[in-house]
Formats: sequence, C-alpha cells, structure tokens
Amino acid sequence: MTDAPVTHTAWTEALRQDRPRFGMWIASGDTYTAEICAGAGLDWLLLDLEHAPNDIRSTLAQLQATAAYPVHVVVRAPDGDPVMIKRLLDIGVTDLMVPMVDTAEEAAALVAATRYPPAGIRGVGSALSRASRWNRTPGYLTVADTTVSLTVQVESTAGLAELPAITRTDGVDAVFIGPADLAASMGHLGRPEHPDVVATIARSIGIIKDAGAFAGVNAFNPDLVETYTAAGADFVLVGADVAILARGSEALATRYITDSTHPTLDSGAH
Repeated sequence: MTDAPVTHTAWTEALRQDRPRFGMWIASGDTYTAEICAGAGLDWLLLDLEHAPNDIRSTLAQLQATAAYPVHVVVRAPDGDPVMIKRLLDIGVTDLMVPMVDTAEEAAALVAATRYPPAGIRGVGSALSRASRWNRTPGYLTVADTTVSLTVQVESTAGLAELPAITRTDGVDAVFIGPADLAASMGHLGRPEHPDVVATIARSIGIIKDAGAFAGVNAFNPDLVETYTAAGADFVLVGADVAILARGSEALATRYITDSTHPTLDSGAH
C-alpha cells in the first residue's frame, strides 16, 4: 500500500473553516424527510445504515433527494465491511463514517477500502457507478482517492486507549466519538451525560485535535454542545429526525390529551 492522498471534499473544506458545523441524524430511512431536513439550513446531515432501516437503494434515493440543497451529507456504514464500503462509494458517497473502530490497524484497513489500487483495495467498477457519473467524469479514477473522506468512530474504552494511533493513521480525516456506546463501555449504560463520560469525551476531542484530525461528536443537550465545542469539536450532531418527531408528537399528546389542565377537545359540537 502507498500513502493515502490528501482528501479534498467539500465537507473537509468546510471543516477547515472558522466555526463548528452543526447537523442532524436522518434515521427514518425516508426520502421525503431527508429532503425536508436538507433544506432546513443545517450544515450537514448523517444518513445512517448502522441503526436506521436503510440499505443501498434507500441511501441512494436520499442522496438524490438531498443533492439539490446546500448541505453536506455524511453516510455512516453499518460496519467496516469493504464490500459495503465499495457499494456506498459507487453510489456517490463522498464522505464516509464507519462505527466501532478500536485500533489503528482497523482504521488503516478502512482507509484501504476507500482507495483504489495500489493505495488500497477498492474494486474498480466506475463504468457502472454513479460516483463517476458512469464514466462521464473525466479522469475519475486518477482523482477518486482524493475525493473521499473517512471519519472513524471511536466508541469504547479500548478505542480510547488507541486514540492517538487511530487518529494519526494516514488517510483518517476525522474521528467521531460515540457517547452512547462509550458510556456503556465505561459502565454507564444509558447515561451518555454522566460526568465521567462527558469529561472523557472532552479530553478525547483535545487528543484528536492535537493529532491533526477533525473531531466530531453527537450531543442533543445544548449544554453539552457548548461543552464539546469549547473543547474543540469541529462538527456536532445536535438532533435526529426520529427524535424530533417522537418528542414533538409526545408534546402534542401531553398538551391535548394527557394534561388535565386543558379542556377536552370534544365539546359536543360536530
């Protein structure tokens, strides 16, 4: 393998600017919802194949639905399977996130999965792929390696122990800390806002930045957003489509049905 080239995607260029980038999860697997959120004015969206009901076709449809909007779209693979990574890149994913990375060796293998030979192992199928616009993009194969960014997720105490080495892996552009899994790994299952977890994440952000990579995290609590951006986070997920819908619908039920301080809507008039 040769050294991975420097990545220049619109997303990594945005991360080099002078403020953190704020975005939201699209976990519904729904094209209509993805398009609504794409036009909301957020910096970025995360299309998720790990915990959301997405596959290659639904991800492709959401990429197409969001393409007309000035928003960066990062796609999270379900795991580090190089075949899945190849398929995601071929449908036009330019900014890839991969969960559960615990070692520098795993990170290097992911870099290889995003690069064509001799720099990596990505299979060559550009004539069939949206990524090259079906070979309508001149010289696609010669520049493709520079047009894919890789974000690895570190979500365990084992990963934190290897964080400097993971972050310095050639070809890793960013490291995203996953608070929920990290909390579980630290013995605080279901408590990603535990003070020890929060302090660990803030320190980890500093380690990532010191190693020269971009640092990301998710934080739906505005106070934690402030904590993590103050620690140097470059990009933060501050909400999710399904969470917004769940909490919003619950608020309606509370206001009009559960809350006894409000009169019933059924006044007898029909």
